[in-house]
Amino acid sequence: MPPDLPAARGPVILQVLPALQTGGVERGTIEMARAIVEAGGTALVASAGGRLVPQLERAGGIHLGLGLMTKDPLSIWLNAGKLARLIRQHRVDLVHARSRAPAWSARIAARRAKVPFVTTWHGVYSENFPFKRRYNAVMASGDRVIAISRFVAERVAGRYGVGADRLRIVPRGADTAAFDPDAVRGDRVHALARQWGLPDGAKVVMLPGRLTAWKGHALLLDALSRIRDVPDWVCVLVGPSGAGKKDRFGAALSAQAARLGLSARLRFAGACSDMPAAFALADLVVIPSLKPEPFGRTIVEAQAMGRVVLAAAHGAALETVEHGITGFHFPPGDATALARLIETGLTLDEALRVAIAEDARAHVLAGYTMQAMQRGTLDIYAELLAPLP
Repeated sequence: MPPDLPAARGPVILQVLPALQTGGVERGTIEMARAIVEAGGTALVASAGGRLVPQLERAGGIHLGLGLMTKDPLSIWLNAGKLARLIRQHRVDLVHARSRAPAWSARIAARRAKVPFVTTWHGVYSENFPFKRRYNAVMASGDRVIAISRFVAERVAGRYGVGADRLRIVPRGADTAAFDPDAVRGDRVHALARQWGLPDGAKVVMLPGRLTAWKGHALLLDALSRIRDVPDWVCVLVGPSGAGKKDRFGAALSAQAARLGLSARLRFAGACSDMPAAFALADLVVIPSLKPEPFGRTIVEAQAMGRVVLAAAHGAALETVEHGITGFHFPPGDATALARLIETGLTLDEALRVAIAEDARAHVLAGYTMQAMQRGTLDIYAELLAPLP
């Protein structure tokens, strides 16, 4: 049970983000809403809505429909007025922004209402256009600035000058009750195996992540084409495809697989609603991201399930994967090195595989749980809501 927050009536916390469709930011928002309610507070979320609104409401949160995804200065100012009215109406004690565009409106509204303003820096934002750094800087302007990994914290401190007085590190976490190999029934695993057409006895190499170029799908296919010494394996790409240009990326991957002679071994699984069962099918989980992951929740979820994880050696993967103990690293973008590591992973001695599985889950339980993320964030709220001496 998350700790109580210091307020006589139970604090009212307003989280703001663009929408509640899908993704790690959205999941974290819902997990914190549940923690706020369990701690005796009121959890409000302002967004344009989406398919995860029912999940938020089941967690005890209250959704306030408001379109905040705009970079237009006038719209930002008008949205700030709307948020300020919501803050007064619902007697909000603290505002927590999770994305840049909503954060601009939320910051103005919080300052008007004289309530604390918190931001979570979920990503590594680009600075490749004029004024982009200034646009990003709103995420560094909170009374507390939460970084989701040491990697992100170092960038925020170095590039945006956020000092230790305001900067806090709260890693994302896995739901270790759901991502528990002992809790996943066999019928769930068998249902996915049938759905995906997995051959009996074949080793499964899995890449969990939406179909987008920087996640490294093409690199993985290149590496798989170089495997010679492991005869029976399939590759499963688990994650949603995009629309328009993004959807064409899936077609390009299919064409690449055909050129490399991998079509018969490749499965496009699409979005999966039962990722614990999906990971239970995997012999190897590969995270070949071409850009550094700010955190990479799929790594700790796979580790919680006792899977062997192969991750590109940059970003927060250097924190969540200890090479040779809780998983393995390979040089980013190196298909040859990845191929060698996949062959090694698929032929691991069973005793070593079991040892890695045990160490990986213990590693997650020690520092990367959903409950630890919730407690850490509630503690930050408490810093700002504690009565003055």
